Amino acid sequence: MNTQRVLVTAGASGIGREIARSFAAAGAKVFVADINEQALATLARECPSIQTGICDVLSRADIERTVPKAVAALGGLDVLVNNAGISGPTSSVEAFDPDEWETVMQINLTGTFNVTRLAIPFLKQSHAGSIIVMSSVAGRFGYPNRSAYSASKWGLVGFTKTLSRELGDFGIRVNAILPGAVAGARMEGVLEGRAKLSGRTLEEERKDAMSIQSLKRFVDPGDIAALAVFIASDAGKSISGQTLNIDNDLQKAS
Repeated sequence: MNTQRVLVTAGASGIGREIARSFAAAGAKVFVADINEQALATLARECPSIQTGICDVLSRADIERTVPKAVAALGGLDVLVNNAGISGPTSSVEAFDPDEWETVMQINLTGTFNVTRLAIPFLKQSHAGSIIVMSSVAGRFGYPNRSAYSASKWGLVGFTKTLSRELGDFGIRVNAILPGAVAGARMEGVLEGRAKLSGRTLEEERKDAMSIQSLKRFVDPGDIAALAVFIASDAGKSISGQTLNIDNDLQKAS
């Protein structure tokens, strides 16, 4: 029986929702923090065992309120899944809105930093603490017209590597998951943005995305969730400081 106590940020929809549901299905106690109140309500109806709370990771005050609340509700903390992040605009560096750049960095990097720093004291009390950071294939390739997103995801890899070394003495494992193109609304938005910039059709952009990976499909969010559950389990007890690609064997940036 899984007795883990798990906090998932941005866990009310998309990949985060799949991760939260998968941990809960395995028997873990799960708390989901998300900015979307309606999505949280839907998740709570679908999975009554999952506890929820509203949190905007742009707000340090929100984070400082939510992390202790989540830990109290769970009775401790064993696993932190840093899933909160945004893709930002599709734009050249020259035309990139500086305010948009700062928002991407504040959510993807600073938000992850603030959640993690507050969770660490509780994770140190766990007999098998685990931190999972959601990066991206954009954290190992450069992506034209996605500079803020890519830079932030590279930053999360560096954050993961550093944390794994800082926290190893406490038995806390830290790993990053790097998904490729994930099926869902966000990927459709990315393809639409590319089509708008390139002047090509949406289907042409979709075909181009598939041409650079061995498996001709987008990644199933459920597969990412299964990987997260595995990494955090006892079966993953020797895995730390790793960047784990789940990308249908993507060969290069599109």
